[in-house]
Amino acid sequence: MKYLPYLIASLFVAAIAACGSLEKEIDLNLPEYQPQYVVECYLEPGQPFSLLLTRSAPYFEPFPSDLEGFVENLLVDSAEVLIHYQGKTHQLTNGLVLNPFTKKIFNYYNEELVPADYDNDFELDITTPDGKHITATTRILPVVPIDSVVVEFDEEKDSLARVLTYLTDDPNTKDYYRRMLHHGSLDSIPDQDFTTFDDFVDDNKIVFGTGFDFEEGDTVFTTIFHIERAYFDFLESLQYAIDANGNPFGQPSSIISNLEGDANALGIFTGLSYDRKMIRIKK
Repeated sequence: MKYLPYLIASLFVAAIAACGSLEKEIDLNLPEYQPQYVVECYLEPGQPFSLLLTRSAPYFEPFPSDLEGFVENLLVDSAEVLIHYQGKTHQLTNGLVLNPFTKKIFNYYNEELVPADYDNDFELDITTPDGKHITATTRILPVVPIDSVVVEFDEEKDSLARVLTYLTDDPNTKDYYRRMLHHGSLDSIPDQDFTTFDDFVDDNKIVFGTGFDFEEGDTVFTTIFHIERAYFDFLESLQYAIDANGNPFGQPSSIISNLEGDANALGIFTGLSYDRKMIRIKK
């Protein structure tokens, strides 16, 4: 499977969904694990409709020797996936697709492009192979533009610089953000990736900074996502689940999902709107 490396990364939520806390080694009679459906669907204006539908796997199961077979078993095929918008239904076809820009893998796809509509809802309707239903509703939020990006060099070590990203927050709305910062290329692991909200904003201005970590000639990508509360809660709960499974004294943490229906699925159906700037570090 040529997309295997990308698919493993895309299945991260499915793996975390089954995690529990770790304690000292003892014998346990664990109940038989019941896999759950896991959905990831991000509506990005100008990009095709795409969705990843998988099933979760037991956390305590031995690591498989047949990795390709294991991954293929996680993929859920033969589901009916529909997205309703403004009286029109977009049916997504089952088949592996790699987005060359985001490097994400999806197994349901429609080449029609997501419209840049910030006023109307999108509705997800999935019928699984066993006749269960998964539904969700979302809306794409308007982009919050980056006002400016400032490069400041350290006064004492003038060979190193930091990057400050400024934006204006709307005081009349409750807003949630995801901040990402990449060094070198968008393919790299982000130096920063976190969520926040605007409860503590002064003068409607938000500033995201870095340490003095960059040299002249470096390339930095700063991205600000304007996200809905459901996606904020999903990302926060996902991070809590990761932290809990790395803590031998921590309690298991569940993932907050905006999916409904009798399939008891986990995951997220949300819009993606963001502003991104590329900066070349120079004096």
